[in-house]
Amino acid sequence: MKLISIVVPCYNEEEVLPMFYKEITKVTDEMSRQYGDLSFEFLFVNDGSKDKTLEIFHSLADRDSRVRYISFSRNFGKESGIYAGLKNSKGDFVVVMDADLQHPPAFLPEMYSYVKDGEYDCATTRRTSRKGESKIRSWFARKFYQIMNKISQTEIVDGAQDFRFMSRQMVDAVLEMSEYNRFSKGIFSWVGFKVKYMPYENVERPVGTSSWSFWGLFKYSLEGIMAFSTVPLAFSIFLAIICGTLGFVLLIMSLFAKKGSQLASVATTLLTGAFQLASTGILGMYLGKTYMETKKRPVYIAGETDESYRAKKKK
Repeated sequence: MKLISIVVPCYNEEEVLPMFYKEITKVTDEMSRQYGDLSFEFLFVNDGSKDKTLEIFHSLADRDSRVRYISFSRNFGKESGIYAGLKNSKGDFVVVMDADLQHPPAFLPEMYSYVKDGEYDCATTRRTSRKGESKIRSWFARKFYQIMNKISQTEIVDGAQDFRFMSRQMVDAVLEMSEYNRFSKGIFSWVGFKVKYMPYENVERPVGTSSWSFWGLFKYSLEGIMAFSTVPLAFSIFLAIICGTLGFVLLIMSLFAKKGSQLASVATTLLTGAFQLASTGILGMYLGKTYMETKKRPVYIAGETDESYRAKKKK
């Protein structure tokens, strides 16, 4: 039998979880009947939800032995949820997907067809449109991918998602990258392997709203840039050249202009200050990331698991 682990990071998903479970079990049961040698485990990760997500995990675990879960001691973020799911998965193949049904379970049979015989190491979806998103958010998303691919040696495909069907070999390679500051889209690309991209139209959530705010996505994009590019570190050199050139030009102009020396002095001071602040800020951000890595803090802390829950119920 081949085991497929379905990893599902969750944060405040009580409204959609029953719908997701119904859809995922319908698809996986059909796959089991079709292939005959497939079994599944559903590994949910509760990322410090404030609603009844954990209670729903209890209910699912009570009636389905295939359901496993990890509940964090607090909110660590989706990246930690993905890492925890991959690390604790037992499958020969591992799927990462969201519970909000924007990653349609109906894609799983086709994904498996690409990966099962080793033709590909990973099958993933790639959005062909951003229907349902605001124009501003879509514009920033496209610009992020353009900038990222220009300044990084790791290519990140525009529209590629975390919805992935991976071989155990690829999962193990991803887990080798155990850094604290994680950016999965970059990690999935960095490890390489043969990937099949499946185009699809964006699907809106059936209920509830996304927990990702514009500010949260902006900070996440900065994580990606700093995780896979050192180009911003060279920005200070670029600023130094510009400020030095402007300072020299203003100095020459001050020799011929009335009271030009005062203007030149003020302008040079402002430009130099801007340069110093920008350089210090960029270096500080990278230094902060390095500081967090040297602490060797765990990527997540589990407060409860399905094993501890079931053991407690037996007592």
